[in-house]
Amino acid sequence: MSPTEATIWPMIAHVALVFALYFLLSARRIRAVRSGTARAEQFRENREEPAESLTVRNAIANQFELPVLFYAVSILLYLVDADNPVTVAGGWLFVVLRYAHAWVHVTNNRLRYRRPLFIAGFFVLMALWAWLGVWLAFT
Repeated sequence: MSPTEATIWPMIAHVALVFALYFLLSARRIRAVRSGTARAEQFRENREEPAESLTVRNAIANQFELPVLFYAVSILLYLVDADNPVTVAGGWLFVVLRYAHAWVHVTNNRLRYRRPLFIAGFFVLMALWAWLGVWLAFT
């Protein structure tokens, strides 16, 4: 597999995380309705969602914030041939950190663990953008 093809796989892995979180959200909402802790109408307008599904909903929202920049830099690295084994490793590291961040978010949701994972992913992403800038400036 060439580095160019390898650049795409972390994005696919991240999309798999998003789909898994949507399935988890659905399962938790169904369980809340069946157990009587919520009514289906509550989810229509996002009113007073039970904490168990709210954490998943928030974890999904997080996957459309910082990761948008990940998709952009990955595609740009691919398009300008600036991808290499280091950028591919950076992409995978970012995605692994997103998985870990989401896991903490939907389990114990402790900021003590979640925040360092977010910050690490932030710096990995910043390094990918810096590399893209250097590549464009010197090629």
